Parts: sequence; structure tokens; C-alpha cells
Amino acid sequence: MSTPTAEDGRTTMQGNSFAGDVWVNFKRWTLKSVRNPFVLVGSFVQPIVFLVLFTEVFGNVAGQALPGGIAYETYLVPAIAIQVALAAAATSGVGLVNDIESGMFEKVLVSPMNRTAVFLGKTISELLRIAVQIVMILGLGILLGAEIATGVVGAVGIVVVGIVFSLWFIAFSNALALITEDQESTIIGANLLQFPLLFVSSAFLPLSSLPEWIQTVAAVNPITYGVDAARAIILDAT
Repeated sequence: MSTPTAEDGRTTMQGNSFAGDVWVNFKRWTLKSVRNPFVLVGSFVQPIVFLVLFTEVFGNVAGQALPGGIAYETYLVPAIAIQVALAAAATSGVGLVNDIESGMFEKVLVSPMNRTAVFLGKTISELLRIAVQIVMILGLGILLGAEIATGVVGAVGIVVVGIVFSLWFIAFSNALALITEDQESTIIGANLLQFPLLFVSSAFLPLSSLPEWIQTVAAVNPITYGVDAARAIILDAT
């Protein structure tokens, strides 16, 4: 039977493992996402709409600005993959605010669970959702005519880039949630950062075809580097 012990000024339970705490929180947040229709619709429908609309609306015009006869579908897929990662990461803080408002967050903090494991389990659950979304985007992109020059290995590489790239935005979203403790403020703050940065990057058009001031901003824009890394993989330009 587990007995309480004092550790780092908190009460812990002997027999609780770090991996077990991670698993409990991973399962909790995964089930919470699956049962939330807003998360499912926002996570899976929005990126599909973005990919289809941008391809249909900008495909003919943007295709003329691309070098080497690259299909716009191929050029756009990495950008939507990164956009998917950012959008999913933005909802991370919203989930945390819900826990704060319901009192669950306080209960978790005073429980015997390791605090690092609490956030790690939550983050792994969100990264899994991001990975599934990127795979969906890659599959839809192929159906629309995109080509992944590096094949399955390249597809895995794009998923990895999206996961790694999303970590900073997950941290930002959760920090915003802890500071504001308000769902609307967290959503607005995340979107105010995400969308302007997305459009002043190399996501939708080559930098050479954009105004000089956008090229200057894009040079220090982290989204540019995430998109360029994924694009280099899909075009086999590494």
C-alpha cells in the first residue's frame, strides 16, 4: 500500500512512477480532446478548408511565381502543415484555462502526481494530435496533386518538423493561459501572433515575389524557417 512521504515541500505517494503520471495525464487530455466536438472540428476541418481554398483561389496566380515548374499544391502543403501545428498548439492554452476555471488545475497541483509529468503528459497528447493532423494534410495534398519527392521518409520528416516547431507555440499558449486565466484572452493572444506571422513569411509565396518590407520581417520570422525546413524535405532540396 502506498504511504505518503514529504518531498520538495509537497506530499507524494510512494509507488507513483513518473511514467505512470505521464500516462495518466496523456490519457486524460487525449480523451478530453476526442470528446470535445469543437476541438475535433477546429483541428481537422479547418486545415483541410485552408488547403483546398488556398489551392483553388491562389493556385493559378501563385504557380507562375514558383521556380522550376513546382506545382502550387506541392509548395503549399508544407505551409499548411506548419499552420496546422500552430493552430493545434494555440488550443493548448485553452484547455489549461478550462482546467483553471473548473478548479481541476488546482486539484492536480495538490495531488501526489509529479508536476513535470502533468505537463509532459498533456504536451505529448497535443503533439500526437498535431502529428495526426499533419498526416491528414499530407494525404489530402497528395490527392490534390502534391508530390513528396522524398517519399515516406520525407513525410515522416515533415511530421517531425511540425512537432518540433509546435513546441515553442505550445509553451507560449500555456504561458498566456497562466497569465490571463481567461479563455478569450488566450485565444485572441495566440491568434494575434499566429496569423500575422504566417502571412509575413514564405508560407504562401516565394520571398522574392513579396514586398521588401515583408522580406525583411520574414528573415527574422520563425515560421519562415519552419516552413522552409518542411518545404526542403518535400522538394528534396536538403
